[in-house]
Amino acid sequence: MGYKTILTVITQPGQTAQLDAAVALARREAAHLDVFCLGVDHTQTGYYYAGASAYVFQEAIDRAMASAEALETEVRGHLGAQDIRWSAESAVAQMGGVGALIAQRARFADLVVLAQPYGEGAAPDAEAVVEAALFDGSCPVLILPHGQSDVAGIGRRVIVAWNQSDEALTAIRRALPILKSADLVEITVVDPSPHSPEGSDPGGALCQMLTRHGIKAEVVVLAKTLPTVSEVLNRRAAETGADLIVMGAYSHSRLREAIMGGATRHMLERAKVPVLMAR
Repeated sequence: MGYKTILTVITQPGQTAQLDAAVALARREAAHLDVFCLGVDHTQTGYYYAGASAYVFQEAIDRAMASAEALETEVRGHLGAQDIRWSAESAVAQMGGVGALIAQRARFADLVVLAQPYGEGAAPDAEAVVEAALFDGSCPVLILPHGQSDVAGIGRRVIVAWNQSDEALTAIRRALPILKSADLVEITVVDPSPHSPEGSDPGGALCQMLTRHGIKAEVVVLAKTLPTVSEVLNRRAAETGADLIVMGAYSHSRLREAIMGGATRHMLERAKVPVLMAR
């Protein structure tokens, strides 16, 4: 089964690379592309002086509605000449309601395509959108490095980051449509514990599972020679010419990763190739 419904979320003008990438994937997968244009009201009306909240609230909502409508107009103009099936709609939410709106759509999508939520050029609400798709929508998310739109050929050589977690296995199952068409899938294990359930054969059972799906897979065990696992994975992708990394998201809590860092947070910040995440 492939990806037949692809969703992308636009929150500011100029997210053309992300939109073009979603179009390319929809064309490749013969999928329907849903584009959700979201206007976000960032005001906290409880902080205004008495009597002003209602006025300020309405003004902020009006601005968010105008922004969402302008985004939808831009998207429709961009997609009008494309040879794919697509739809576009707009909506408005305060920050606290973003998760519910994204989840409502991501739950019924096969894949969400989004740009990196951190770094220069990231949309202000990108982090909330990514986390809403992963946590509230329970949907795999393809994270694109900033500015990358040429993704029609991704998945020829894939690195699967394997740490035996439930999140990693979920990501791999969600990535099967891509893995099945890959020339080579490398199961990359970084610093495996000798006391893990897999013992002296880290990645062996996973390799067997993928092979039974007709996937050409091999296992590579790497030492953690760089400060973070994400740096090891990025370096390995550069060395092998991999064009996609598949990994589980947020094996630790979001709060812990926000404060102390973690593989998910670091990869979202520093990925050099597209990353398919799920949990």
